[in-house]
Amino acid sequence: MLVTGGAGYIGSHAVRALWAAGYQPVVYDDLSNGHREAVLWGPLIEGDVRDARALAEAMTTHAIRGVLHFAGLIEVGGSVVAPDLFWDHNVNGVAAVLAAMRQTGVNRLVFSSTAAVYGQPRPGQITGLAEDHPTQPINPYGDTKLAAERMIAASCHAYGLTAIALRYFNAAGADADGRIGEAHWPESHLIPLAIEAALNGTPLTINGGDFATPDGTCLRDYVHVSDLATAHVLALTAPAGPSGFTALNLGAGRGHSVLDVLAAVERATGLPVKRRHGGRRAGDPAVLIADAAKASAVLGWRPVRGSLDDIVASAVAWRRSCRFGSPGPIAVPGATGQRSAGNGGLTPQRPKCSSRKAALAR
Repeated sequence: MLVTGGAGYIGSHAVRALWAAGYQPVVYDDLSNGHREAVLWGPLIEGDVRDARALAEAMTTHAIRGVLHFAGLIEVGGSVVAPDLFWDHNVNGVAAVLAAMRQTGVNRLVFSSTAAVYGQPRPGQITGLAEDHPTQPINPYGDTKLAAERMIAASCHAYGLTAIALRYFNAAGADADGRIGEAHWPESHLIPLAIEAALNGTPLTINGGDFATPDGTCLRDYVHVSDLATAHVLALTAPAGPSGFTALNLGAGRGHSVLDVLAAVERATGLPVKRRHGGRRAGDPAVLIADAAKASAVLGWRPVRGSLDDIVASAVAWRRSCRFGSPGPIAVPGATGQRSAGNGGLTPQRPKCSSRKAALAR
């Protein structure tokens, strides 16, 4: 199986899950956001995902039977200030993968998508979003993922390919053995930012405290990255529906507030998380929770690492291991590195292993 972006956070966990399930994963990654150290279960081919010729050569050389496509840019804030860069990588990358698949006769694709394709929940909606919710992205990142889904669906109709798009909610945590985990730079996700805030004593900015939620902060659906990885393996052989394409939500189906996350980080580290309150960011929904019933029916999937404390503890253990860090993503002029999902924000400082280990030992 070819795994584009397999040296990245979710991709590397999917590679591990493939290997554990008896597949031979082959990683294709340009290492702009991924890490060579995360490629532990199969060979690495360094290449640009927009290069259809190189992709086809990799598929032929390694007798590829299916593709898990993770490669792309993910920072919402970066997509706002440099939308052309995101359209280039996220849409042209998919076009190149599809072209290489047609050329080599590979006809199965599992696509890494996102809940950002939905945009805002319906006014007053507090239940989980199902796949029939209107797809109206509110940022270029979501636009590119939705455009990629539509291109894939059209290719399935035109060329007889089959594909499943997996729409993640909030991926979090790290593999249980501590060998791989989240290592972005700059970091923009709430759980690792909160961990660094606890370890470094740096205040975390909470974006909005007046939402219509129990504690006034946003509710988000956190799903363990290893559960996401399991879903990708299942999606390789699951039915893609009569059109050859289907999209499935992946989430735990319950929400946790920003303050819930900070409390879990404090329990896991034994350290306080300093915080300051900022205003809401434009477009932040109060509640964003998945209805993953369709994934359960189609894949036979459900998250088994659903406890927020378990997710946070695995992320803290990963920080303690300090196996590798992030050299830095593709430069996006003007990007802040903060998500527009109401998850909290922090001006990130590159973490130092020694300080992390010392703080965690206290």
